[in-house]
Amino acid sequence: MQKELSLVYICFFAALTAALGLMPKFDIAFLGGVPITAQTLGIMLAGAMLGPWRGSLSIALLLLLVAVGLPLLAGGRGGIAVFYGPSGGFLVGWIFGAMVTGFIMQLTKGWNLMLGTAFAAIIGGIGVVYLFGIPYLALKANLTMWQAFTGSLVYIPGDLVKVVASVAIVQTVARGMPSAILTRAQA
Repeated sequence: MQKELSLVYICFFAALTAALGLMPKFDIAFLGGVPITAQTLGIMLAGAMLGPWRGSLSIALLLLLVAVGLPLLAGGRGGIAVFYGPSGGFLVGWIFGAMVTGFIMQLTKGWNLMLGTAFAAIIGGIGVVYLFGIPYLALKANLTMWQAFTGSLVYIPGDLVKVVASVAIVQTVARGMPSAILTRAQA
């Protein structure tokens, strides 16, 4: 039963992150067209709720489906070519962002859920994703690291809104169905 439930959670969060891609994207032209999307909310939620392994597997599943051509990224993008564009590093960073978010949620079990979720989402869902995305963006968009870094600051306000949303969603789920927050479940 546990394996089947894990598979359901992994597939659900892959689908949720894909569904967040249906929201309109906003391309940032001076950063090679890397879009502002709602999909990083899915990264934060997958890690915060599923933990490092299930969370990162859900994002890896989504990206595998994208790689084979399904248009699951914001703006209906899909195919292997998206990984070679300026946003490719951010996409790879999604897997590790969900993983780190999950690890931090587990490490902060003794913290207040709101603070633990916010901290995990900021470090994993923003910091780790940018750690992968900015250097690759600099390379692909022919920018210096400083230009890629300062240009990426335009994403921070939206990412902070997603942190707040992830905190609200995790807290709401924890009130209604605490067992669904696998990072805080009792072993």
